[in-house]
Amino acid sequence: MIKKALEFIKKVVLSFAILYTYNLIAVNFNMVIPINIITVSLIVFFGVPSLIALILFRIVII
Repeated sequence: MIKKALEFIKKVVLSFAILYTYNLIAVNFNMVIPINIITVSLIVFFGVPSLIALILFRIVII
């Protein structure tokens, strides 16, 4: 049980780091994706493809 909880926490921290790193690069292009519970949850559950989907969503909608 504790092992699964630690694995989940590790995924959340890694997802936050991936999104933060993307935002550091994307701020120059005005393509920042907000760091909130929804975006981090999407990246936790679906991985990098969800980050790509969020980027495409940002390009198409805004």
